[in-house]
Amino acid sequence: MASAVSDRVYRSLLDALADGRYAPGDKLPTQRALASRLGVNMSGIREAVKRLEQLGLIDVRHGDAMRVRDWREGAGLDVVAHFLLSGERPAVADLMEARRLMLAQTARLAAERCTDATVARLRELAGDLAAATETAAAQALDYAFFDELVTASANVVFRLIMNSIRNVYFEHAELFGAIVSDPAGLASHYARTAAALAARDPDGAEAAVAALTGAQERRLAEALA
Repeated sequence: MASAVSDRVYRSLLDALADGRYAPGDKLPTQRALASRLGVNMSGIREAVKRLEQLGLIDVRHGDAMRVRDWREGAGLDVVAHFLLSGERPAVADLMEARRLMLAQTARLAAERCTDATVARLRELAGDLAAATETAAAQALDYAFFDELVTASANVVFRLIMNSIRNVYFEHAELFGAIVSDPAGLASHYARTAAALAARDPDGAEAAVAALTGAQERRLAEALA
């Protein structure tokens, strides 16, 4: 019950921050005032406030008011999922651009460090994607394909970023469905990526992934236009 109250308060406050009702530097109402306004107990307020503080969205100082932070300066990737569908949020285009650039560089590393097992798995996934007929299945396969690349890159920072992308991707799966529309039309890009890794060709892998993610980016932009 306490967790449900905390979640409700957290979402309410997060919506207020995302909608721009509070600007960076603004004071939030006191915790007691928030509890009264939202009709909840102080425990739920404290838990919600702690979560917002951990995300880097507010500052909480003993003896002073809670103040809103500029999430662009203080927050991490976790905040993307929460602001994605709100007014004041990182644009979907920004997220896709970052994805394209990161995965292209990941592919370079993967081509240098991958194993034969990685190549075999990528070829298997490419074949499954070419035959996929349902959006949800294609999305899962697409994520698995890039997840395999990230694993092969053996870069722990890319691994952690990919984990954050996964949370956004599947939490808002309906928003990103267009990136795998007509998977058969993207099949050649997946196949070229796998072939470049098989040849241990970093330039070819980077180019293939850039072409693939660029095509996905354009499809999503057209769907959201």
